Amino acid sequence: MIGTIVCGLGGQMGQRLANLICQSDDLELVGATERAGSPLLGRDIGEVCGRAATGRQVSGDLSQIISGAQVVIDFTMPEATLAHSAVCASAGVAMVVGTTGMKPEQLDQFKRAVQPIPCVMAPNYSTAMNVLFKLVEEAARILGDDYDVELVEAHHHLKVDAPSGSALRLAEAAARGLGRNLAEVAVYGRQGQVGKRTQKEIGIHAIRAGDIAGDHTVLFATPGEYIELRHHATSRDAFARGALRAARFAVQAKPGFYDMGNVLGIS
Repeated sequence: MIGTIVCGLGGQMGQRLANLICQSDDLELVGATERAGSPLLGRDIGEVCGRAATGRQVSGDLSQIISGAQVVIDFTMPEATLAHSAVCASAGVAMVVGTTGMKPEQLDQFKRAVQPIPCVMAPNYSTAMNVLFKLVEEAARILGDDYDVELVEAHHHLKVDAPSGSALRLAEAAARGLGRNLAEVAVYGRQGQVGKRTQKEIGIHAIRAGDIAGDHTVLFATPGEYIELRHHATSRDAFARGALRAARFAVQAKPGFYDMGNVLGIS
């Protein structure tokens, strides 16, 4: 069994990850963390997940429970993930990270921290979404500059960062297929007298509403026609199952920085 720790057990992704681990034949939930002040601290991790007691309590300190784990799955916040990366690197424990919203300097710090261990980091762990990343790049390459590119993403109203990490990855894929630098051509929403759309820009728009698990649309349009490439997530299980697939990959991998393309063999 692969000893697995879930960081952020009280979150919606943390709950789904923990429950799917408990249903797995090859993964074992050996620990979980929560933020300081959480009412879950000290509670049995099994009971928090609506299962039988395990004798293991939710901890506020990863370093206190990491012994015996082979992989840590972290879908939390940038500051927490940075702290957890140092603990995992010191203990030689693999990581699977779905945290989004890191600033460039935080991402650089994170990558340096995890150099000694296998680490999978992705903005989206859905298998179908990672196929979409490839399809968008190829479509952009084939369609070329005659087609305008616009992205729309929608998530639940509790999501704190925008646009989503997946939307940015899709925009990067489109820009790569078109031979453009996304930093130079991205337009994030529009308001007021913005003028005529430029040929090179890539529009990126975010919706936050209800309990939408995740919806991403990439539109390629030219006078007379348009094509949409779209991914709907109907449940967080799509992301959780992908993260568990990544965990199985990480514990067998050599130290290095990986993404879901590596896990799926499509990089």
